Amino acid sequence: MGEPENDLFFSAASLWEIVIKCGLDREDFKVDPCVLRRSLLDNGYHELPVLSEHAVAIGTLPPIHKDLFTRLLVAQAMVEIITLLTVNIQVAKYPGPVQRV
Repeated sequence: MGEPENDLFFSAASLWEIVIKCGLDREDFKVDPCVLRRSLLDNGYHELPVLSEHAVAIGTLPPIHKDLFTRLLVAQAMVEIITLLTVNIQVAKYPGPVQRV
């Protein structure tokens, strides 16, 4: 890894969500998760696994967003002290390391 403030991560939870939604034939999830994962790794992203500590941290979150995958991403950011970038206005309302872009 380079400078920690410049490291890029992707969550295993994001790929998990994509696999599920692709399986449901969602039109907004037409991507091959295997190709996406390989592309992220090839472009210098680091994979962030889902840990039990992340799951437990979900319980500390205020009920701002109902999507379980989103809540897991916020919890991961809090536990790992990394900034979660989002375009979602609701997600950006979470306290902690969440930034709207």
